[in-house]
Amino acid sequence: MAHRIQGLMQWEKGRNGFVQKVFLLLVFGSFCDFTTGHIRYSIPEEMKKGSLIGNVAQDLGLDLKRLRSGRARIVSGENAQYTELKADKGILVVKEKIDREQLCGDTTPCSFSLEMILENPMELHQIMVEVTDINDHSPAFKTHNLSFEISESATTGARFSLTSADDADVEINGLKEYVLTENDHFVLQQHSDADGKKYAEMVLQKQLDREKTPNLSFKLIAVDGGVPQKSGTVIIDVTVLDANDNAPVFNQSVYKATVMENAPKETYVITVKAIDADYGANNIITYYFSDRNSPLADLFRITDSGAIYIKGDVDYEKVKKYELRIDAKDQGGLTDSSKVIIEVTDVNDNAPDISVMSFTSPVSEDSPPGTTIGIINVKDLDSGDNGQVSCKIEQNAPFKIKSNLRNYYTLVTDSVLDREIVSEYNITVVATDGGIPPLSAKKTFSLKVSDVNDNAPVFPQSLYSAFLPENNSPGVSVLTLIAKDPDENQNARVSYIVEDSSIGGSPISQYVSVNVETGVIQAVRSFDYEQIKELIFVVKAQDGGSPPLSSNVTVKILIQDQNDNPPQVLYPVQTGGSVVAEMVPRSAEVGYLVTKVVAVDVDSGQNAWLSYKLQKATDRALFEVGLQNGEIRTIRQVTDKDAVKQRLTVIVEDNGQPSRSATVIVNVAVADSFPEVLSEFTDSTHDKEYNDNLTFYLVLALAVVSFLFITCLVVIISVKIYRWRQSRILYHSSLPVIPYYPPRYSDTLGTGTLQHVYNYEVCRTTDSRKSDCKFGRAASQNVLVMDPSSTGTMQRMQGEKSILDEPDSPLEVSCPYLTYFCVFVLIYIFLSIHTCYYN
Repeated sequence: MAHRIQGLMQWEKGRNGFVQKVFLLLVFGSFCDFTTGHIRYSIPEEMKKGSLIGNVAQDLGLDLKRLRSGRARIVSGENAQYTELKADKGILVVKEKIDREQLCGDTTPCSFSLEMILENPMELHQIMVEVTDINDHSPAFKTHNLSFEISESATTGARFSLTSADDADVEINGLKEYVLTENDHFVLQQHSDADGKKYAEMVLQKQLDREKTPNLSFKLIAVDGGVPQKSGTVIIDVTVLDANDNAPVFNQSVYKATVMENAPKETYVITVKAIDADYGANNIITYYFSDRNSPLADLFRITDSGAIYIKGDVDYEKVKKYELRIDAKDQGGLTDSSKVIIEVTDVNDNAPDISVMSFTSPVSEDSPPGTTIGIINVKDLDSGDNGQVSCKIEQNAPFKIKSNLRNYYTLVTDSVLDREIVSEYNITVVATDGGIPPLSAKKTFSLKVSDVNDNAPVFPQSLYSAFLPENNSPGVSVLTLIAKDPDENQNARVSYIVEDSSIGGSPISQYVSVNVETGVIQAVRSFDYEQIKELIFVVKAQDGGSPPLSSNVTVKILIQDQNDNPPQVLYPVQTGGSVVAEMVPRSAEVGYLVTKVVAVDVDSGQNAWLSYKLQKATDRALFEVGLQNGEIRTIRQVTDKDAVKQRLTVIVEDNGQPSRSATVIVNVAVADSFPEVLSEFTDSTHDKEYNDNLTFYLVLALAVVSFLFITCLVVIISVKIYRWRQSRILYHSSLPVIPYYPPRYSDTLGTGTLQHVYNYEVCRTTDSRKSDCKFGRAASQNVLVMDPSSTGTMQRMQGEKSILDEPDSPLEVSCPYLTYFCVFVLIYIFLSIHTCYYN
């Protein structure tokens, strides 16, 4: 026994050396194109987590920087969870403990493949990891006891099938041999079937004698080839029967059958047949599975006639071939065994499976055509044509799919993207296999297009116009500008700026302002239509992109006129202190043009439309005023009874809402000559049109003269008293009395009449409240000056100057004359004030 185990160990050592040589050849060999590499590693099972599998970077000739920049990663493989790629070190390590028996079962060699992918450019490297077996399992029987009923008539050489032991290990560590403990009747014969699996038979070498030994018991030991060796034991109990000396015999040692996957239950598979040379009850054969506890018993069933039917679900993708061991047993307990191999035929029952390796969203709208946005892996578990897959994009979109590696597809842009047209795409990739009928799978990718600042703000109009009434309040909103930018976020944030310009030498900022965010244009100041009638400036709309984009628009603000100015009378001119009169001859016919009232209004439009109305007149039946032209005409024949002095009050109104007006007084003289006019208008020098200033001056003069009068009176009385006392003194002193006479006591006023000079000058002004009249100096004679352009308008200006010779001394003036003079002055002032107030 020890010799056998030592021989097995030497064989295993030589085998391992051969495997290592092959492994080195595989590691340093390479094939495939420039984007694919293959390496192979061999590791024992049950390695600890983190154990080194191999240096991928060194074995593939890759730089560590390339692994990091290419985002090297393990992307596929059903058993990828067992390994982990340390990209920073370029090594492949164990991620989870690997159980070869769980991974591969009894399949040898046991290996699994991994795929390592790198990007920019994309590379695919296949890594094959072979897991070698260690002796971590003992052979085990599925039962602890084997019972046999053997007839005593069984001939020497009769064979009895023994249950097989299962060892999860393989090759040298797997089941090596069976050993039967010593007994007198049976020896052990070992066999290997077509696939190398060992099974044992118990051979009768000495005739049984029920009377001597009715029952036998011994052990069957299964031993593996590992170091140290492990074994499993089952107890064999033999009950000796009588009479049946022929065992059933199968007509085939191996049966083969084919079944379609997903075949319905109770589908017929194959029928096995065994023959027994005995007769009667000993010829009745029963068929059953050798391993009744096998999972295959849940998939198949066998009838008493040897027909095998499907009992469960058959899946090609799980198991491609089933092996059944069938036993045939007669009534005497004699058996024979045979193997049934059932191969499963693939049908197209699996749709392609789409796995996303990488996907980039969002993608910039300025990405060039051919930009990679995703990598997918498509697999189909079916085989042959059923597993051949083709991919396409379902809808019409600016993308296409390319295949550079097996089962890997790249999703790239096919044209330039524009976020303003389409901001998000739902890309549906359809994978279809080659089966009949074909099966397909879909995967939808939601791709967002990120914005770049490729659109400037746009105004819906090239010119904005607005109306603003004059006399507006500062800060009033005029209009709102709105510019649209089809970009988004900061690139679509529009700011409004007034471009620098000037109006009348002043910057535009002194007139209007614009809200940077809302685009509301506001008036900075109050406008006067008569000064500014329109504002034209440029506003720039600028987005918040980098670099920013902008566009301009012209804004025109028209100032609307308001009726804020009353009419102004240009003619006839209204003077402050003189009388202006128009002459109408008494021979004037009906419709005679007396004069024309000329007025203007600085407003515009209907606010400047003027109408003329006769408000008051001395004789309304004599004159009329033209409503539109302001012409004053006679409406009847002038008669001798008509008064010389005619006073007309004309009101001038504009057409505004509300209207404004001005009043002008026209004095008309109905006479044929100037002397008649002068005699009529002389007494009216101080009429009630004098302003209040003249009254004030007259009252002041009255007060001053009264003060002087009282002062003079007191002085005169004092002098008189003084002189009276002097005369009394002289009288009492007997001095002669000499009367006193002033040296210049004479009439200094000549005839007592003041000389007057009358200067007449027609002056026109735009303001009826001001007078441009000029007063001349006093002269020795009367002068009448007529302005030929005055068209009959006459102004009288009177200048007076009294030249009085003063006495040498006021004390020498005679009391009666001085008193008379003061009384005369007081009477003159009183009459002047009276005339001012009551006329």
